[in-house]
Amino acid sequence: MKAMNLTTNLTTKLTTKLTSALSLGLVASLSLLGLAASAPVAPLAPTTASEAQPAKVRIGVSIPAADHGWTAGVVWWAKECAKLHPNIEWTIETASTPEEQITDIETMAPKIDGLVVLATESAPLTPVAKEVHERGVLLVNVDRGFLEPVADIFIEGDNKAFGRKSAEFMVQKLGGMGNIIILEGIPCTVNTDRVNAAMEIFKAEPGIKIVGQQAANWNRQKALEVTETLLTKAPNVTAIWASDDDMALGAEQALAEKGIEGVWILGGAGMKDIIKRVMDKDPMYPADITYPPSMIATGMEMAAAVLRDGNKAAKLQYMPRHLMIDVDLVTPENAKQFYFPKSVY
Repeated sequence: MKAMNLTTNLTTKLTTKLTSALSLGLVASLSLLGLAASAPVAPLAPTTASEAQPAKVRIGVSIPAADHGWTAGVVWWAKECAKLHPNIEWTIETASTPEEQITDIETMAPKIDGLVVLATESAPLTPVAKEVHERGVLLVNVDRGFLEPVADIFIEGDNKAFGRKSAEFMVQKLGGMGNIIILEGIPCTVNTDRVNAAMEIFKAEPGIKIVGQQAANWNRQKALEVTETLLTKAPNVTAIWASDDDMALGAEQALAEKGIEGVWILGGAGMKDIIKRVMDKDPMYPADITYPPSMIATGMEMAAAVLRDGNKAAKLQYMPRHLMIDVDLVTPENAKQFYFPKSVY
């Protein structure tokens, strides 16, 4: 009887302990004792949708329409970059005018976590960019800067170096003597920096005369029309400072239609067709200046890096507020390294 009572007591104690173990979910321990099969196990709580799959990061990209070669390159690079991040919800919008771009941004703003903007024009886009940033949206500004420092990150090419290097080359090639036509781009910080830097060089040379200066908006057709007008007023031109390869092609067409020979052109931005002509030592294009449209992808990559996995504020501590991309003078000697025949631009 004592043996039976002892066995019963042991069994009762063991059962109590096993029941306690089950209540703690120690199924693995019970299985070692061969008792888990008969023990009731509470079902796991269902996983919520938010726990199963975090909400996608949403980034808007607002850029100018492909109205000339460089912006066509921008659009191409933006789409290529988006393909590398399928887990991000991208919205890419192109606009032909500042008004259209403002509407695009206002439509996107409530539905995005970040915005990458290459402005059609600096001044009209600054207020809407400021408003979006004040909503808490990460703002990355590319190329054409806002008139106020409202962006979290600003990425641009070195436009002052663009103007300075191109003007120095022109002065050197002209031997400090010549009549120059200047074609300006769209009113924005890019154009201002390029033109002002070039003019500092030209004005320091008494033998250099600016015989015509007008905006052609980085557009080939507009450059054709503007150059024709300027050549009518000042036909004795030595060289044309076009500050953009699309405008250079328009200026070239104007020269051809007027039958003017011996004038050479300095454009810029690294269009593959112009780089090839520099490489081939075409006298019309003795040099060019780089300005990569791929900088839009740089902006998108930085926005993605900041917003992925949260911790936006912490990550911004390690990001540059201002990133400037250098530009290079392209000559026949180094043109091969800047020639990409498969590029869209």
